[in-house]
Amino acid sequence: MASAPHTDADSSASVARTRRVAILALALGGFGIGTTEFVSMGLLPNIAGSLDISEPTAGHVISAYALGVVVGAPLIAAATARMSRRTLLIALMVAFVVGNAATVFAPTYGTLMAARFVAGLPHGAYFGVAALVAAHLAGAGSRAKAVGQVMMGLSVANVVGVPAATWLGDSLGWRTAFGVVVVIGLLTIAALIRYLPTLSGMTMTNPMTELGALARPQVWFTLLIGIVGFGGMFAFYTYIHTTLTDVSGLPGGLVPIALMLFGIGMVVGNIVGGALADRNVVGTLVAGLVSIVVALLVFVAVAGNAWTALVLVFVVGVTGSALVPALQTRLMDVADDAQTLAAALNHSALNVANAGGAWLGGLVIAGGFGYRAPSVLGAGLGVAGLMVLAVAVFAQRRTTGKANSVAAEIDTPVGVG
Repeated sequence: MASAPHTDADSSASVARTRRVAILALALGGFGIGTTEFVSMGLLPNIAGSLDISEPTAGHVISAYALGVVVGAPLIAAATARMSRRTLLIALMVAFVVGNAATVFAPTYGTLMAARFVAGLPHGAYFGVAALVAAHLAGAGSRAKAVGQVMMGLSVANVVGVPAATWLGDSLGWRTAFGVVVVIGLLTIAALIRYLPTLSGMTMTNPMTELGALARPQVWFTLLIGIVGFGGMFAFYTYIHTTLTDVSGLPGGLVPIALMLFGIGMVVGNIVGGALADRNVVGTLVAGLVSIVVALLVFVAVAGNAWTALVLVFVVGVTGSALVPALQTRLMDVADDAQTLAAALNHSALNVANAGGAWLGGLVIAGGFGYRAPSVLGAGLGVAGLMVLAVAVFAQRRTTGKANSVAAEIDTPVGVG
């Protein structure tokens, strides 16, 4: 019996499936990175007890990871500019596995700090390159949506990976949680090898070209929007446990449910933000920042009621994460031929936002303003992010206008006008 003829429709469907699976493989890496980034926070007492150090001292392992992200993103992105994107992603995930395996076996506080720093190094570069690859695979009309799908791995980690790994860490020892992360990393390596295409169509650059991103004002404006605007969400999120128990009256045992709601909100935000950014990147940034401001101010007003507070926890998760695909896409747009470094720097910026938002939120609490104050501060940071965005758009239009004027003068024949 003759087989059915192969059609162009079959070929197109096969290509689409391959792309979807490749993006899913990239998101799996994001899931592992999100799990290792946030699981430390829930296991600090366990880490402190096993190493015979104080909990504040144990908290420095979180800072070591964040420092690795901030340092690693620009250095790796610039140094590996000539490397195949497929090879680079696999190598970054290998480094991720090594750092987390070293965490599992770290015998002392010093070696644990070094292991967490190494584990953080590939974080920003992985997400930056993965975003570029996803956008390349998806095509012009669906770039932000594909970026959002990769970032969704990070969001899903907050819903599933972090709670599950924390539970294992509490039950079987904190090192078990990082052992799970190692397994996720190994599965990601296998998936990337199996499903990620050669990406021969992606343009390679060089270190000097990538470093050229640092000379572009719009790159710095976009990074600052992320640092300031996203910092508002972290000012809120860092102190959400005590805010919900002391201000909202939520029983401590239900706080994990609240954190899960926040994670679900992040998943929804990535989907919505990616779809909107494919239509209008700047409009999505404006809408996201305004929504963050409104959500945080409403939270301040209703925080005294546990049920309404839980709803707003979900809403803040949606509004905050909706910014990420738009920020990542704008960086790709304004970086010109230095997209790898710019995309990686986005995650350095978000980690600065994490640290800065937490620090500023702590300052207002220490100043005696109470646990609603970080949300007020966060709303203020959202407004500041809108102001930076307004300056960026004005500067971009002014530059574009000058360029068009010069082009018109060049194109005008002599003696005309």
